[in-house]
Amino acid sequence: MLKVAVFVSGGGTDLQSIIDACQNHEINAEIKLVVSSRKKAYGLERARLAGIKAEYIRDDELLIQRLQEEEIELIVLAGYLAIVSDRLIELYQNRIINIHPSLIPSFCGPGFYGLHVHEAALKRGVKVSGATVHFVSPVVDGGPIILQEAVDISDLKTAEDIQARILEIEHRILPKAVGLFADKKIKIENERVEII
Repeated sequence: MLKVAVFVSGGGTDLQSIIDACQNHEINAEIKLVVSSRKKAYGLERARLAGIKAEYIRDDELLIQRLQEEEIELIVLAGYLAIVSDRLIELYQNRIINIHPSLIPSFCGPGFYGLHVHEAALKRGVKVSGATVHFVSPVVDGGPIILQEAVDISDLKTAEDIQARILEIEHRILPKAVGLFADKKIKIENERVEII
């Protein structure tokens, strides 16, 4: 069974989608550790309620130590707003995935996170948006794309409404990507992901 660590900074609804998929035996994975960059992130409480070790860690050395102690095989960034160090990316090359609330390469990169993404989409007047699961590389939101799903947002008037609609997609495709990784169905060739 794949040993997973999930990194959060906020409420942890994406985390909850993975917890549910693990508990329902939909994916062959187990969350061994939840790490937060914020002490009061509700994601920590979600983890504790599910009987998962939950820790606030800001120190990179301690973070790497805890990941190694728990024998983590995959790191999932699920609304994690801290910058992941190059050292961690190197140690876990092609073993860190992130969920981003847009269709990369649109509305991504430095400064595009959380509600900012949806505000930018609304301001630009896009008609379709969505979510992307991708591998983490040293380039922000620049790693190979695993899964994407689009949704019509032309009827929505606020960034909050867009966020709510896209969260539904995130809750579907993030556990699916973890499951594909657990089942060794992801192959990377020439910076592109092939689902086997």
